[in-house]
Amino acid sequence: MRIRSALAVLLSLALASFVWLITVRHVYSPGSSLEPDPSGVPPRAQELAKRHLALWSDEGLRANEQVRMRKSNAEWDFMGRSFLAWSFANLALRQPAEAPRYLAAIDAIIDETLSLETERGMHHFLMPYSRRAPFVMQPERSQFLDGEIALMLAHRLLIAPREDYRAELERRVEAMTARMAESPVLSAESYPDECWTFCNTVALAAIRGADAVTGSDHSALTQRWVEVAREKLVEPETGLLISSYTVRGEHLDKAEGSSIWLSASMLDLVDEPFAREQYKLARKELGRDLLGFGWAREWPEAAKQQVDVDSGPIVPWLEVSAGSSGLAFVGAATFGDGTWNRELHTTLNFAGFPTQDEAGLRFAASNQVGDAVVLYALTLGPAFEAFRARLRERSKV
Repeated sequence: MRIRSALAVLLSLALASFVWLITVRHVYSPGSSLEPDPSGVPPRAQELAKRHLALWSDEGLRANEQVRMRKSNAEWDFMGRSFLAWSFANLALRQPAEAPRYLAAIDAIIDETLSLETERGMHHFLMPYSRRAPFVMQPERSQFLDGEIALMLAHRLLIAPREDYRAELERRVEAMTARMAESPVLSAESYPDECWTFCNTVALAAIRGADAVTGSDHSALTQRWVEVAREKLVEPETGLLISSYTVRGEHLDKAEGSSIWLSASMLDLVDEPFAREQYKLARKELGRDLLGFGWAREWPEAAKQQVDVDSGPIVPWLEVSAGSSGLAFVGAATFGDGTWNRELHTTLNFAGFPTQDEAGLRFAASNQVGDAVVLYALTLGPAFEAFRARLRERSKV
């Protein structure tokens, strides 16, 4: 009788939990906040953009956010700038009447970033271990910085010409391609003898974006990278791109959610079939959903690794990774995975504690870079479409 009573209690708890989850899902559903207006921008993106525009017009507010992020990771300060610049460019392309406002913010981001890099050196935006050893390629540079800055510049030049930005973009691309050519796996370091797929795929997208806006042609290099990656940088167990490797191509970190979602999105500008293949594999190995909630693991089930700053804290049992789940928004948006995208936003509403006031929208459980990633996922599309259109036109000449 005691066993039966215990089973009845467990069954009741399970049923109650199921009903609770169903109810909670409806409460936290994003609803119409993801429905785009006639320009293609959903209300959630408008509110996030409003707050970030305010940050870049108020030096005090911005400084407070940057200090908070840099206490955890100097990279977040830099990445927050990148995702915002890319987002604002997409918004300017979707809403031409608002382009001057977004253009001013992009210029402010680029100018301050370049100024800090010049005054304080590249290590200002890198984690401390960037100084632990000499870079293999000399003089030292970081593909992390070069790639994201170049992609900011390429996005900016889609909106309006600016000769100093064009010259800086061409200089960055020349530096990246020269260093990539030195490696048997066509990759450059972000940290001493560490090449990251995340950074090199951003660099590839930046190179193709530069081809679109300057008329250069690096298609042979970018296609060769995909061929080499298929052969030497793919994890045999899952088919996913590994996360990091040496300049010589020796594998370091295996596939990670905090890398693959953005990498697949960036590769969409380089080789769409390969990019979509990587997304589908990542969705299978890392993407999860339950009763209307969506999230992502950091590692495939067979390849767990140690928690780090990229993965963020891991929720036990469900294996929810903050880093992977955040960047999963970008993957889902890039490849039109609408159902999972809404499920990811449902989870964000439940666990991210959205806070909206007259300044706009932010997520209390996140930070500036996390909010900027969500904004980018909500706005992406126009810039890559414009790059592709220009590249197609050039190929006809």
